[in-house]
Amino acid sequence: MLESMLVLVIGGGDLGTGTAYRLHRAGFKVVVSEMPQPSAIRRAVAFASAVYDGQIEVEGVEARLAEDKEEIKNLLKQGIVPVIADPEGKARTLLKPDVIVDARMAKRSPGTALADAPIVIGLGPGFTAGQDMHAVVETMRGHNLGRVILQGSAQPDTHVPGLVHGYGRERVLWAPCAGRFRSDAHIGDPVEVGQIVAWVEEQPVQAGISGVLRGLLHDSLLVHEGQKVGDIDPRGIKEYCFTISDKARAIGGAVLEAILYLRQHLTTSNSSIKLSRERSGEDDL
Repeated sequence: MLESMLVLVIGGGDLGTGTAYRLHRAGFKVVVSEMPQPSAIRRAVAFASAVYDGQIEVEGVEARLAEDKEEIKNLLKQGIVPVIADPEGKARTLLKPDVIVDARMAKRSPGTALADAPIVIGLGPGFTAGQDMHAVVETMRGHNLGRVILQGSAQPDTHVPGLVHGYGRERVLWAPCAGRFRSDAHIGDPVEVGQIVAWVEEQPVQAGISGVLRGLLHDSLLVHEGQKVGDIDPRGIKEYCFTISDKARAIGGAVLEAILYLRQHLTTSNSSIKLSRERSGEDDL
């Protein structure tokens, strides 16, 4: 049964959150792991924000920071998505998930492997289905967005942001130097081209276009030169800043497809895949 399956989503940014949201709504038990200081940009729709704020609600689904396995278990019983700070990746061993979804968008393999769970899925480039993943989901905007890849890799990272209303790189805010990031702006604020939105040390971060501030890095984080620190939506619709994007929603649906397909078709040796919840006699989450 789907409700007995535990999914660990590594990375609680906008794509990881879109994935966790759709799996949670479909009836899976979902846990999100993050770093102690997440660098999510679309913080208003990122479960990663629970690491800073203790909790966050995205389109009616609540996520809350959990400190240990018992707290994770209690939150799952309440229908809440637990978020854990797990820089060393111990959750894989602690939780023994049925499914791992690596949503870190690391561009190169961060070390997640087939042996980490009965079903392992990676988002975007850096993963290879049939090698370190059972399936890879295409994350590049375009004709193949959301395609489930069972052999091979997603399209290579082009380092060019996808177009939104005709704007690509210019809609992104970039760190002008290395140092401490700070801003008095808020997600959803209207901005004008040339406006100073934030600072890195004493250097200003200026808007390249007009629109609304869709994403912004958490204040006081250390950044490197050229790092993405914000995102402007040229469509100018404030509500879009606080709902899951079309891209994240499509990718979440693709992960759901991949899990259901692999659960039915993936075999180990000559027998159907055995989920860890079903094969263990432990106290399940």
